[in-house]
Amino acid sequence: MSTTEPQTAPSPKLIPCEDGWSPVNVTRSLLGWGAVAGPFYVAVSLSLAVTRDGYSLTRHQWSLLENGNLGWVQVSNFVLTGLMLLAFAVGLRRALAGGPGGRWAPVLTAVFGACLVAAGVLRADPALGFPVGTPEGAARVTAHGIGHLATATTGFVAIAACCFVLARRFVAEGAGSLAMSSRVTGVVFLGGFLRVASGAGSVAANLLFTGAVVLVFSWITVVAIHRYRRLAG
Repeated sequence: MSTTEPQTAPSPKLIPCEDGWSPVNVTRSLLGWGAVAGPFYVAVSLSLAVTRDGYSLTRHQWSLLENGNLGWVQVSNFVLTGLMLLAFAVGLRRALAGGPGGRWAPVLTAVFGACLVAAGVLRADPALGFPVGTPEGAARVTAHGIGHLATATTGFVAIAACCFVLARRFVAEGAGSLAMSSRVTGVVFLGGFLRVASGAGSVAANLLFTGAVVLVFSWITVVAIHRYRRLAG
């Protein structure tokens, strides 16, 4: 009888290779979704904004595009963008492990992504004459409309906080310009949201908020590319 101990099969591991799925390649792929999410969301929203009858970029928020005959397109836009950001959050956690912001930046990004998905499922209430036929006066408030506002607010606060968390990380890494742009993005985005929340229908408030949304998604793209390149290097 053989006295040789039975051999235990080694656990499967992802090992670095030229074309395979190494741990670094997986992280880079997840980070890539962060680079895609912003351009995707902005492009779809703007395309709908300039083609939907009765919609005005100066008066209406992008959430209102969830209503009407083509509302499902914007709903899908919210959900898909949120899912991309959830994947990005996983990549961010892997890329930032072991340093400042390594825990909270991914968590706050994931909250933002999850809230976008929820804001897609819970449609905004029609308002300000959109879709066509909606009264110009006070909008009818529904449960899903309240849910949309609550989830959107939570997500906005989360991604603004993430800007400041990552600014600290960038300072530690010596990336001063990126740290500064992160702080500016956080301040502008919070300011834009507070302004539009207190001045619905105001042209200035709506344009400021729209610009702030574009800014924060641009920032996410820049951060994703920055972390991707650090891994590539």
